[in-house]
Amino acid sequence: MVRAHRARVRVEGLQPAQVLAVLLGVLFLAYGIIGLVKSGFGDFTGHGVTLWRFSANPLNNVVHVVTGVIGLLLALGSGRARTFGWLLFIGYGALFVWGLMLTGMISVNPVSGLGNPLNIGDADNWLHLGIAVLGLLTAVLPARHGVLLPEDEEPVDVDPAVQPRRHEPGGHGLAH
Repeated sequence: MVRAHRARVRVEGLQPAQVLAVLLGVLFLAYGIIGLVKSGFGDFTGHGVTLWRFSANPLNNVVHVVTGVIGLLLALGSGRARTFGWLLFIGYGALFVWGLMLTGMISVNPVSGLGNPLNIGDADNWLHLGIAVLGLLTAVLPARHGVLLPEDEEPVDVDPAVQPRRHEPGGHGLAH
């Protein structure tokens, strides 16, 4: 078996997590903008309108627009796209559980004093579960890696006067 001396493994190219983060960001942004056009800004936390079977009030639409912008910004890097996935998983997972409490499917809502500012209904609960699963998928998608060999690296011009001193084996590392 031949081993390359000083070979490095690095993330290579556009990653699947980045593609998924861009797609989700665009969908969130588009849905939020369409919802704002349809509902306007009046009655900010009220019942709003129904958009494709899902509830959409102005607060809900602003959350979607902000989520879309964050998704597009975090899609610029592989690690950032995975962070966006974790944020979706945690945030929309919590919204799913909260929605189940609001609709009475499980337990009593511990923060019932807040009411239902996002106008969450049954269809929204299942949408939030789906978004949480997509967020988890984005967060754990494997990255494509490539092996970078020393011959593949571009040579670096080093001024001989500025070269670092090398430690001699068996020496104490002090200059004489």
